[in-house]
Amino acid sequence: MKPQAESLDFIHRFLPGTTDDTLLLLHGTGGDEDDLIPIGQQVAPGANLLSPRGPVLENGMPRFFRRLDVGVFDEADLVRRVGDLGRFVRAAAQRYDFDPARVHALGYSNGANTVAALLLLDPSLFAGAALLRALLPLEPPKPPVLTGKPVLIAAGRRDPYAPIERVEALADRLRRAGAEVVLQWSERGHELDPAELERVAGWFEEAISSRP
Repeated sequence: MKPQAESLDFIHRFLPGTTDDTLLLLHGTGGDEDDLIPIGQQVAPGANLLSPRGPVLENGMPRFFRRLDVGVFDEADLVRRVGDLGRFVRAAAQRYDFDPARVHALGYSNGANTVAALLLLDPSLFAGAALLRALLPLEPPKPPVLTGKPVLIAAGRRDPYAPIERVEALADRLRRAGAEVVLQWSERGHELDPAELERVAGWFEEAISSRP
């Protein structure tokens, strides 16, 4: 039975593709459901694109969960919000008739931290994920099982919002859960560059094509 429309309670865009794969796009602070569409089309051409808007406002800027300060997250709110987001993705799979087992995620900044939290708290949700400028957002209450799932972490050595040690902590936590982690460093800060996105596209091509 398909969910009712009200179960899709995130403002969002869905762009149907030409393959069986779906890419969930989660924007950074101050972004919206349109921000990452061009990147999604670049890195996963042919995939369905599902792009929600973060429901939390910080000084008028959308986010996916509350923070108390830069790099200090409201963990109770984070847990609640990623639960809502997981339910949204599963409801959207029924509404838009895409395969829930073939959903990859791509998040930037706040969106990347949200994807990281979903991997740790809801490990069955994604087939794989690319985290652009993420750090370890929280310690899960029980060890997740991510055996064999591909995860890319694209990090900047000069990023003031994602200290190197917290990026490496995320990579280590995901590896200990069994994920196949690629930690890709650039000499940039929090911003992305075209060469990085080309590498992300190459990673997605390999990650998606390796699925049965």
